[in-house]
Amino acid sequence: MKQDHFPEIIRQLPGFEGPFDAYRLEAGDCDVLFATYPAGTEIEPHVHPTRNCGVITQGELFLTSGGRETRYGVGDWYSLDANEEHAARFELDTSEIEFWFK
Repeated sequence: MKQDHFPEIIRQLPGFEGPFDAYRLEAGDCDVLFATYPAGTEIEPHVHPTRNCGVITQGELFLTSGGRETRYGVGDWYSLDANEEHAARFELDTSEIEFWFK
């Protein structure tokens, strides 16, 4: 999936090294990721040591946490506590801005 959904200045940020494509902005107690997920992407259950929240800017996210799946569309925000197990899937090409609070 092309990452041209984000402005050029964002695309000039360092790339994120992980299981998805993203640009990374490091800021004190928070990393901001401008992430893209191609349609059909599935992320197995996992945890992060950080509190995470994000907003969908294109496409949609199906997020499973606590045994419940919730759909998030454009403009919707989600939030996960540190060490909260979750899984994600993307039926459409999707972009989001993620905040990983340390």
